[in-house]
Amino acid sequence: MTTLTAPFEIAGRTAPSRVLFGPHETNLARGRVLSDRHVAYYAARAAGGAGIIVTETASVHDSDWPYERAPLASLCGPGWRSVVDACRGAIVLAGLGHAGSQGSSAFSQSALWAPSRVPDVASRELPMELEAAEIEALVAGFRDAAALAVESGMDGVEIDAGQYSLLRQFSSGLTNQRGDEYGTDRSRLLREVLGAVRESGGIVGLRLSCDELAPWAGLTPEQAAVLAADLAASVDYLVPVRGSAMSASATRPDLHTEPGFNLDLCRRITEAVDGRTLTVLQGSVVDPAQAQQALDDGVASLVEMTRAQIAEPELVNKVRAGAAPRPCVLSNQKCRVRDNRNPIVSCIGEPRSGHETEDPSPQGADAPGDVLVIGGGPAGLEAARVLAMRGHRVELRERSEHLGGMLRVAAKVGGRSRLARLAEWLESEVHRLGVHVRTGVEVTDVPAGAIVATGSVPGPRNYVVHGRVIDVVDFLNGAELPSGPVVVADPVGDFVGVGVAELLAAQGRQIAIVSQDQVIGTQLALTGDLADANTRLQQAGVALAKRSLLREVHEDHVVLEDVFTAERRELEAAVVVHCGHRLPDELPGALRAGDCVAPRTVHEAILEGRRAALTLVTGALV
Repeated sequence: MTTLTAPFEIAGRTAPSRVLFGPHETNLARGRVLSDRHVAYYAARAAGGAGIIVTETASVHDSDWPYERAPLASLCGPGWRSVVDACRGAIVLAGLGHAGSQGSSAFSQSALWAPSRVPDVASRELPMELEAAEIEALVAGFRDAAALAVESGMDGVEIDAGQYSLLRQFSSGLTNQRGDEYGTDRSRLLREVLGAVRESGGIVGLRLSCDELAPWAGLTPEQAAVLAADLAASVDYLVPVRGSAMSASATRPDLHTEPGFNLDLCRRITEAVDGRTLTVLQGSVVDPAQAQQALDDGVASLVEMTRAQIAEPELVNKVRAGAAPRPCVLSNQKCRVRDNRNPIVSCIGEPRSGHETEDPSPQGADAPGDVLVIGGGPAGLEAARVLAMRGHRVELRERSEHLGGMLRVAAKVGGRSRLARLAEWLESEVHRLGVHVRTGVEVTDVPAGAIVATGSVPGPRNYVVHGRVIDVVDFLNGAELPSGPVVVADPVGDFVGVGVAELLAAQGRQIAIVSQDQVIGTQLALTGDLADANTRLQQAGVALAKRSLLREVHEDHVVLEDVFTAERRELEAAVVVHCGHRLPDELPGALRAGDCVAPRTVHEAILEGRRAALTLVTGALV
């Protein structure tokens, strides 16, 4: 047994493993209280072996309402009690915080709280500067919330002084410009809060921003090391994180950033506290081997693997058993939910995450039957996996020579190679479960009871073509482009067009990307990569043709039309790579899943593949 999955002592309590499931937005709350969906969500991770579970950060004062479904600590007592009852065996802590000027006034209809009158860099809203009465109320809010958490059965609390927190704002020269004792000693408020929550008698953890990536005024690793050493005696564990309002994508980057990005930062803080408290490695740690290596190297005593456990609730149990957990590809497509759509937390590879109370478990035992699945993309692979897992004899037929479908293609887009890990896992699972796989087989007649998951075909092109146009799938599958400038047509605005432009620019090609939007790759706002993607494109020398519609393609140029003025202009081009919407590859069948229903993302493909399998064996639509 590795130390990662072995029991561990902290503050007189025993955690079943050294793996922490950290606090994160879920949008599972209803009426600012923890719901039964929260309970089921955390219970699944506790059953899967998580050592410490920290619930979604609850606001300690009603002045704070950072997003619509943010929990409020004073209302969380019953929910915390239910979570504890459902997570027996794991150590369960309540996340507590206040977002300050990084919150929202849209719901509270009151001024944002802040140490100084510094407009937030994202919302541009000017906050109010806290006076003595508000500071006293804030400290009392943390004290009362911690007491309520322990009274509700929680093992303790984790205090948020990380990226989205008022406590970070008080600790930072970026936002604290006060002239009183809370400005001359910027860590004073944080020390007062930690002292207040200590009165609860439970475990006290601290999530601390240790590098704001703004060295001109923000917290630096050197300053954080001194602060961490000063606070070490006040906390039972410390989670060093990076980022601030100045660097929103840095705390939770997508798959363009390699896993374990905080290794060096955590090592520095571990050395600074010198054994006086425990440290937790955080930073896209999704590989159990990397987590174990960090423990072996003394980087930290525990490892936060939050996104890894969203992707695989059974992570710890599977590592103990020597089984391969479902991989987290770090795409942020379904697990990053802090936006105005209020989506429910989930995972592209495990769509039951966040929906435990609605979606039935794919596990089960049926009377064995013979089932044919047509199509070896993610929808077909998931359908075959679920059916085989339930005891059926499954044959999967794929017309190409390889499994993985569009998921394999998407992994060839610039910066998206980690997507291939999910395709590899699905393929390995169907082989492990004994699915009879036949590739290079075209199916034209669909027998009754088969599941059809045949994918998609190129969609329409809303422009006149007199020159060379290559579909993005053909390009990614190896089609050669002629020499000369390349125009990437991106009417969808997601990662495909941006990634293809990056890929071609890295090959030294002259590239322009055309979008009807005012910002390239608008859909990347949902994953947190929008600003970074546009920065990468400009650094790579890609020409950004914004607010433009592609109207004509000729042998040596294209014609663009301005969205607002209808003014036309020409752009030099030897070829266009078309990254538009696709259409279903329709094949008659009672049960269809994935792109052959409507081409969307891998999340919908896997979800519908699973649902088709369960519909087939239960006889009811789920």
